[in-house]
Amino acid sequence: MATKHRSNGGGVDRVSKKLQASVERGDYYEAHQMYKTLYFRFMNQNKHAEAIELIYSGASLLLEHNQHVSGADLCILLVEAFDASDAPVNSANIAKVTGLYKQIPADIPEREHFLSAALKWSAKGNPKKGCSHPELHQQVALIFWNEKSYALSRYHFVHSMDGKQCATMLVEFHTTQGYPSEVDMFITQVVFQ
Repeated sequence: MATKHRSNGGGVDRVSKKLQASVERGDYYEAHQMYKTLYFRFMNQNKHAEAIELIYSGASLLLEHNQHVSGADLCILLVEAFDASDAPVNSANIAKVTGLYKQIPADIPEREHFLSAALKWSAKGNPKKGCSHPELHQQVALIFWNEKSYALSRYHFVHSMDGKQCATMLVEFHTTQGYPSEVDMFITQVVFQ
């Protein structure tokens, strides 16, 4: 569970116990506050691995219990922790980001802030300086495709270097939302992007 941490002193242990009690009671507002308190304590102590583990499990728990705004808030802190700790931009961390991202409903404003922060963080791991990591773009493109947000999916596929999936999505995009005479326009838009 998200609330089990190594002993870090009386303050952290006390807050951890409060967090555990809040989760057991279903008091997710208080749990959200406790997650943030522990997160900032760990970060101030340069215990980045513990902060990342805590905030990731907290975001997962809150999102699973439909606490979307609070969960998204913790997701943003996760990316901040990745950035502050120079966490590697690897498949495992990208999976954490995208796994959380797809749990946040599209109408939650923090969702886009989270994605923006994640794309900025991922640029550190891309050999092309200043560009977000293609694997993150690919995973986000698949999420948007699944949500039938074709234009957003297309944008991320363009930056993903996954031409095959992009082409398959474009075929679906055209057949569900275009006219037969517009097939060339769907391809041209991607080329111009």
